[in-house]
Amino acid sequence: MHEDLLGKLTPAQREAVTHVEGPLLILAGPGSGKTRVVTFRIAYLLRLGIPDKNILGLTFTNKAADEMRSRVEALVPGARVWLGTFHRFAAQTLRQYAQFVGLEPNFTIYDKENSLRALKAVINDANIDLGSYSVESVAHAISTAKSALILPTDYLPREGSPLGELVRRIYPLYQQRLIQSNAVDFDDLLMHLAILLRQHPEIRKRLDDRYRFVMVDEYQDTNLVQYAIARAISVDHPNLAVTGDPDQSIYGWRGANLNNILEFEKDFPNVRVVRLEQNYRSTKRILAVAARLIAHNVKRKEKDLFTENAEGRPVRLMTYANQEDEARDIARQIAQAVATGQRRYRDFALFYRINALSRSFEIAFREFGIPYQIVNGVEFFQRKEIKDIIAYLQLINNPRDDVAFLRIINTPPRSIGETSVKRLRQFAAEQRLSLLEAARLADRIGEFSTRTVGAFRGFVNMMDRLAAAADGPVEELLGLVMTESGYRAMLEKSSREEDLERLANIEELLTAARQFDERHQEEANLERFLEETALVSDTDKMDDRSDRVTLMTLHASKGLEFPVVYLVAVEQGILPHERSRNNDDELEEERRLMFVGITRAKEELQISLAEYRDFRGQRQLTIPSQFLMELPRSELEIVQSPRAVGRVSTFETATGSWARVVSSRFENGNRSQSGSSTSAIPPRTPSTSASRRGPLTPDDFVLDMRVVHPRYGVGRIVALSGSGESRKATVDFGGSIGRMKFVLSQSPLKPK
Repeated sequence: MHEDLLGKLTPAQREAVTHVEGPLLILAGPGSGKTRVVTFRIAYLLRLGIPDKNILGLTFTNKAADEMRSRVEALVPGARVWLGTFHRFAAQTLRQYAQFVGLEPNFTIYDKENSLRALKAVINDANIDLGSYSVESVAHAISTAKSALILPTDYLPREGSPLGELVRRIYPLYQQRLIQSNAVDFDDLLMHLAILLRQHPEIRKRLDDRYRFVMVDEYQDTNLVQYAIARAISVDHPNLAVTGDPDQSIYGWRGANLNNILEFEKDFPNVRVVRLEQNYRSTKRILAVAARLIAHNVKRKEKDLFTENAEGRPVRLMTYANQEDEARDIARQIAQAVATGQRRYRDFALFYRINALSRSFEIAFREFGIPYQIVNGVEFFQRKEIKDIIAYLQLINNPRDDVAFLRIINTPPRSIGETSVKRLRQFAAEQRLSLLEAARLADRIGEFSTRTVGAFRGFVNMMDRLAAAADGPVEELLGLVMTESGYRAMLEKSSREEDLERLANIEELLTAARQFDERHQEEANLERFLEETALVSDTDKMDDRSDRVTLMTLHASKGLEFPVVYLVAVEQGILPHERSRNNDDELEEERRLMFVGITRAKEELQISLAEYRDFRGQRQLTIPSQFLMELPRSELEIVQSPRAVGRVSTFETATGSWARVVSSRFENGNRSQSGSSTSAIPPRTPSTSASRRGPLTPDDFVLDMRVVHPRYGVGRIVALSGSGESRKATVDFGGSIGRMKFVLSQSPLKPK
């Protein structure tokens, strides 16, 4: 019955897939087909007749969840298993049970910046002097407490800790402010759910009964709160299956608890343990280098990694004189490989320990005409103009969101000064109102001039008009926000290049909204759109289809693979990071991080260091990473650039770990003149009747386009939604006609 499914699996994979009842621990080495096992197991459960609503899959990235969902759909068409991140699961569950934690279902999810804004406001309002401590240090301490499931009422500072005393005072006030604003930060999503499950047995049982088969991916990266959630919904039906690898636990700095996977067998004594040790990704030499490195860790579960892949080329260990030489030689290698037809740009990835190291490589790639992408999905949504527009949507969705109100009340400028805003905040606090509610009553605040009252009233009226459109397509609402608020007009009037780029960015947000509407159709709504944008993760925006070199941090590389990998700046203080110097646990995590980077490579791997590096404003003489002496010499080709003075040679002689240095000189390859950097964004030109060729289609109409109607005259498009034959436009004709909505494929509208 299931041979078409099981016949494609190895014995170990089959054992994991066919395990149904009871806890399951899958120890999956890198490149061992973990995603295949998880998706095949879901398909196997579905084919056994288990309803899809009874299966829950929790991941750590949206990208991983999307990949699993598409694979399950291919195996069992029509299946609607819930697959997503812990935070998304928590957000959707909390919206259902919001009242039990003091929230309303339309709560706002604050990102790091907005959380800090709320925290600063609390500290200022309470006149708390932080002394030598920063707001960020207080925020980190509160985050740590939440990750450890410590409520404000339970927080006890360490004896003699001034920072702890500050947190003891601030944490309850901050949490109270979030509840008043009907908002949560990222940590709250998980903490609220864990507390909900602990304090309300009937809800815990309801979720346990619904999700009878729970699967957690990357279990080694779970923290205490995630552990508590997974355990709570696996009590009555202890069919908890977790996959992971202690050797790939790299998020201790954000609360991940390695003991969750190391002690899983203690939590579930009757657990079945399956080891996936065959690697299908890397060459024998790359895998040997990775295995030798990670063997130096103590906190791990032994695995005998092996592969039937080819021996492959030796791993190249490269020493450069400085970071410029490092960047230019890597660019030259890539350009030459592409020019000779051996590789495509998309075959290459470059990993670094910290984002600041990307600059020299970006410069070199531009110089050599190499297209590239920097993977940071969060970056787009952190741009000022995007956060401004999103703040409008947040206030529409949650009128109690004071952080959003303060961000946009004078953006674009509305002649409302800081003194007026401060007085409004005082009035709101006195009357226990949200700022938007207080703005409605601005005429009752005696200190305000008629002009200021009018400005507040105009803002409130605008928000009311926008709120009236909140139930329609998100793309349409976004278009109205951009026009009604004057934000688009503000950017269009500017002649500054950065403002034109900001205009292009908010138009890209319109594209994202349009895609969201098309993807979710009847289930599309503002609340869900805000949730998706709030919970975007680092690799969500990675484009794995275009032909570009990928640059990313080692942390972001997890779960990915590339034919050729460059692991750069492997130097003491960078990898391992300087903060791990006196901490054995953190040093082991740094070694795991390098292990993750190495095992992303399929065919070729180069590890490099520079003798001098500009770092933190200074040119420093570097020290080779201690991890280098832990690599097997037999699998390495050690190469020294012509301008390097041979400090790797000195390093290996001092350690006695390698017998000799293999030197080679570079070829002076010609620079590639073809290609272009993807960092140059071409200007967007709206299609008009004067500029386009061929018949006009509904998708050629763009926001803010002037159009003419044979009956109503000239108008301006203020909102759009849908696509193709169903694309609609809202047109403002002004005067007595006002705004009208048209189905573009059926209307006589033409560009003016």
